[in-house]
Amino acid sequence: MSNIAYFEIQSNDPAASARFYGQVFGWKFTLQEGVPIEYYRIENAGMHGGMYKRPADTPPLNCGTNAFTCSVEVADFDAVASLILGNGGQVAMPKFAIPGVCYQGYFLDTDHNVFGIFEPNTNAQ
Repeated sequence: MSNIAYFEIQSNDPAASARFYGQVFGWKFTLQEGVPIEYYRIENAGMHGGMYKRPADTPPLNCGTNAFTCSVEVADFDAVASLILGNGGQVAMPKFAIPGVCYQGYFLDTDHNVFGIFEPNTNAQ
């Protein structure tokens, strides 16, 4: 565990981005029901991922990286979240369930980089 096991793409227009990535890479997108945000699961031949509607404005060009978000698989979401907060990290988006898949959440590191953690759990509600 503790490997990067999932990636996410933020998009201003997830449907258009899904068409783009589907046509370019052959990825398949499925709208995930029961999640508190517009969220698509990405299926591909390698690492799986997700895409969701961008929660904030896109940074202007030439102002830093606008990138994918990686999520680290953990055995115990709450224990790792406690370690993150205890070491100076901050909550970017609180823990939520992706029903039948996992518990997911987002954090800021001490340099304000966003990353996710998730605990696989088929009973997540």
